[in-house]
Amino acid sequence: MKLSPSLAAQAAFLTSLSLSSVTASRIPLESRGSVLPRQCPDNNTVGAAYFINNEPSGNYILAASINSDGTVALSSAIYTGGVGQHGIDPPSGPVLPSPLFSQGSVVVSANASLLATVNPGSNTISLFEIDPADPTSLKMVGGPVGSNGEFPVSLTFNSGGDTLCVMNSGALNSVQCFNTTDRTRGLQPITGSFRTLGFNLTTPPMGPPGSPSQLLFSADDLSLYVAIKGNPTAGLPGVLAVWDVAPDGSLSSNGTRILTPQVGAVPFALANIPQTPGALLVVDQARGVDVVDFSAGVAKAAATNATEIAVPGQLALCWVAHSPRTGSFYITDLFTYLVTEIAVDGMTPKIVGQYLTEEFGGPTDLDVASFGGNDYMIINVSNRTELQVFSLPAQGQALKLQTLDVAGPAAAAGVTITPENIVGLVTYIKPNTTQAC
Repeated sequence: MKLSPSLAAQAAFLTSLSLSSVTASRIPLESRGSVLPRQCPDNNTVGAAYFINNEPSGNYILAASINSDGTVALSSAIYTGGVGQHGIDPPSGPVLPSPLFSQGSVVVSANASLLATVNPGSNTISLFEIDPADPTSLKMVGGPVGSNGEFPVSLTFNSGGDTLCVMNSGALNSVQCFNTTDRTRGLQPITGSFRTLGFNLTTPPMGPPGSPSQLLFSADDLSLYVAIKGNPTAGLPGVLAVWDVAPDGSLSSNGTRILTPQVGAVPFALANIPQTPGALLVVDQARGVDVVDFSAGVAKAAATNATEIAVPGQLALCWVAHSPRTGSFYITDLFTYLVTEIAVDGMTPKIVGQYLTEEFGGPTDLDVASFGGNDYMIINVSNRTELQVFSLPAQGQALKLQTLDVAGPAAAAGVTITPENIVGLVTYIKPNTTQAC
């Protein structure tokens, strides 16, 4: 299959974009956690969307309330107890609005009402309790803990939310899992869950090619997947590493590594496929979309070519989210500004539609908020420091609903925010939500 232009060329492509830096002064220490003006009363919001500013001066979770019509309004900024950091971009291009080269920098467990985030510049992760009555209110659990590696970039909860794993992508690139059940002491390392990835990287790493991308629990919590991007121009294949997960949260001693061409050249994002148990969707930055069947075990998956589809005109397919209502996956492309909708029938992916976010926008992380029988896709449009909301009434019918500036409200509260550093997007919906805004 023909590869898209090299990532260095893609980076050079961004020189034509207007990378307007919007920077505000840092929040004073005594003001950390201050609340931004709300645009919808607390008792009428249905949930929250979260991302981080990932600033070297101080890392903050920015929380936006979600209204019952799907619109969002920036509400609060919560200090994580750590600092952010940007990876090293290709030397031939500008600074990219994809600072961690990963998916999963901020994650939520709806079942446990927990949120976790990375602090790449501190080599730590932070855990927060979400207030189900007001999801924009977060309370740190314990304090930031070491990630047992360098430059943490991706997190994943198991289905119950009692286990959290982190992937580090720096010079000490590794995986470490934690128990989350102690709401006083916070995250507790799980014995036998530390595993090194064994790649020759720096801190911070150079990317996107050649750097770790994401880790993810399988739908049944029995496996832990890790995606590491290859470097096509250097002849290095991409890798999926898979560990068995024991009932106590420990990992098998030796992970199985699946190399290209079975799963592509630059695997970036991962998603379980609900309608096909045991199948994994892999977004490949250079090839398109792969579907890998793990239902018969890792060894069978490693020996079988993945089903794959190319996306015409793609330049940097990276981040993915799934809609329960439509059954589709939605994938952002940093350089074409498009969201591609993919449906999966068994093991066969097909393109359903494509939707423009905004010219020169640089869409990155995204998530789908589901409530009241409706789905809404919320996208972090990093280069324009915006959140964009699309309603998802049915397959092939995504409709842009809102564009929200986040730079203005953040600056008004003294939160530093720059397009090249902000990262992540995940949502939490109140239990049994019925109210309207």
